[in-house]
Amino acid sequence: MEKISYINLPNCLRLTNGEIEIIAATDVGPRILHYAFSGGENVLGLHLDAKVETALGEFKPYGGHRLWIAPENMPISYAPDNSPCEYEFDERRNSIRLVQPVEIITKTQKEIIVTLDEKGSGVSINHKITNCGDKEIELAAWALTIMRGGGEALIPNEPFAPYGGETLLPVRNLAVWSYTDFSDSRWKFDKDFIRLKVDENKPEPQKVGVLNKQGRAKYLVGDLEFTKQFNFIETAVYPDMNSNNELYTAGNFIEIESLAPLKKLAPGDSIEHLEYWKLKRIPNAEARTRVRAYKSYRLYFVRASALVAYFT
Repeated sequence: MEKISYINLPNCLRLTNGEIEIIAATDVGPRILHYAFSGGENVLGLHLDAKVETALGEFKPYGGHRLWIAPENMPISYAPDNSPCEYEFDERRNSIRLVQPVEIITKTQKEIIVTLDEKGSGVSINHKITNCGDKEIELAAWALTIMRGGGEALIPNEPFAPYGGETLLPVRNLAVWSYTDFSDSRWKFDKDFIRLKVDENKPEPQKVGVLNKQGRAKYLVGDLEFTKQFNFIETAVYPDMNSNNELYTAGNFIEIESLAPLKKLAPGDSIEHLEYWKLKRIPNAEARTRVRAYKSYRLYFVRASALVAYFT
């Protein structure tokens, strides 16, 4: 681990295993601001000038990955986190623990533990919210990751099965907001995925939530594929009409979000929520086109060869 200055924050922490690197803030947050192959381009998005005025003060997303309280509430979810975090470095596990001061109004304390796999691109992020007040509260941990603009987010559909006696019941929900507009060209629905593209020329917000039983979502940008994995608990009740996975975009801003189940916390109790990230390089658009063309040609060749063999 090394301490570095990043986006004008002088006390950031850089963690690497030689293949990938994470940069986390300690001057604000907790925040993960950077996730990339070592020396490569950040797959996370930064929005340094964005801010929201609330009754609790000015909230700044900064960018990258953060922890919020769900269901979304103004101003509780937007409680400013502009103060320094305490941190601990575990050299043996190649892990950092970031702990926010207790929020004065919500009486909660947030912390994130970031642990790199020994090799490869895998990163575990454990989120924790503790009730530091003297009354019971109900909430869910909400992990939001702002991605770099210009890409496309994908939520997998449930595995397809043909109509029949065993498929009479629905397999999951789909939550929409009053501003969700599926006629917007940023949305695409196909057999395998719900897709949401980023378009910097379209500032109108779009959002969707689902009960994602497969526990994963992806983001494709340039030659990178980011995967976020999270738990699905069959018997749990999640926020937002039972959604554990949400997508949100507005202009060049896009978030991939996962949510923990709702839980009542007695004073001193905590809720935790684990995500696992992976990053891999994929062929660029031109290469993918060539691959598809090659596969089509190969299929044509195989079929043509079969016909020749049949008639000779």
